[in-house]
Amino acid sequence: MTIVGIVEDNKKIRDLIQRYLDMQDQMQCPVAVDSVEEMLEFLEDHQHPDVILMDIQLPGMSGIKGMEVIKSKYPEVEIIMLTVYHDSHKIFDSLKAGASGYLLKHTSLPEIKESIENLMKGGAPMSPQIARKVISHFNDEPKKNPDSMLTNREQDIVNGLVDGLSYKMIADRYDISIDTVRAHIRNIYKKLHVNSKAEVIAKSLRGEI
Repeated sequence: MTIVGIVEDNKKIRDLIQRYLDMQDQMQCPVAVDSVEEMLEFLEDHQHPDVILMDIQLPGMSGIKGMEVIKSKYPEVEIIMLTVYHDSHKIFDSLKAGASGYLLKHTSLPEIKESIENLMKGGAPMSPQIARKVISHFNDEPKKNPDSMLTNREQDIVNGLVDGLSYKMIADRYDISIDTVRAHIRNIYKKLHVNSKAEVIAKSLRGEI
């Protein structure tokens, strides 16, 4: 019997998935909550689920941060992200934080069930669109200038600028505050001896950072 938990703030989606999984012969879904904080409370006093389906955008702690907390306390719990987000940064932040799979919310109920079964057999379920992005990332990953003085996070910020994102959009992409983005920008300007975003972008496009 596979025990499944759900963290999803959309009640309609949450209830639908829970009812469907509870109908399956070899699955039970005893816990379906709308926040990471509620799931952490449940885990303290109850049997741990084998698998948790986790949204990213949640009230309170984000799904990615929540996954880091849950995996640090309960490393045996497998987590599948179930979200509308399909941009590369959310995908790889999730995988780095410990996700065992990544499904988009338009995934059908039978496919969600099949993905859980696949995971329990040692697989790493991903929606086809996500799998393609992962493969593309490793095929097309740009070579970083080995002489760059920037940290990995500062390089992330530069990539956001090159993509034309505002400070707020960069903050959302990397799940950090706008003040943190500004602090990184100041450090980047200082390290690169520049005074504008345009200069940073130009250096990046020339392969100088």
